[in-house]
Amino acid sequence: MIFLLDSLPPGSMFALDAQTLIRVGITLFNVLLLAFVMTKLLYKPVREMMLKRTIRIREQMLRNEEEQTKVNELKTEYERMIKDIDLERTGILAEARKLAVENSKKQLDEARSEAESIKARAFQEIALEQERVQHEMKKAIIDVSSAITGKFLTRSIDADTHEQLFNETMAELEELAWHS
Repeated sequence: MIFLLDSLPPGSMFALDAQTLIRVGITLFNVLLLAFVMTKLLYKPVREMMLKRTIRIREQMLRNEEEQTKVNELKTEYERMIKDIDLERTGILAEARKLAVENSKKQLDEARSEAESIKARAFQEIALEQERVQHEMKKAIIDVSSAITGKFLTRSIDADTHEQLFNETMAELEELAWHS
């Protein structure tokens, strides 16, 4: 390489002679040829591969959008179903409450009617007992009157005796009233 520098004119780094220009031309031609061949051989396949990849990515994005739409539709349907279930649950609970109120009213009415019938029977029994007591009282009064009449006829009654008989009769009547 040193011997090449000796052949160069002084003050220049390389010589621009014909051989150098031919070499530069051949190198330039080789670079252009290589670029053309590489473009024909590699550029089209790489470009097609990139286009296919772009198409595949776009299709995947479309599928993702469709799936997202389906997911949103399913989510909306699910939420609607939950609302329907909540409405149905509310309706069932309202119906159950209504039935419970009706049943409690029915039981309360039955209890009231049973209480009324028990009350009516008690009043009937009280009325019968009052009639029996009145009948017994009348009988007792008749017996006491008969006894007083018998005593009155057997004795001659003076004011003291009359007062004593009256007091005895009243005491007997009070005892009968307390026993009844």
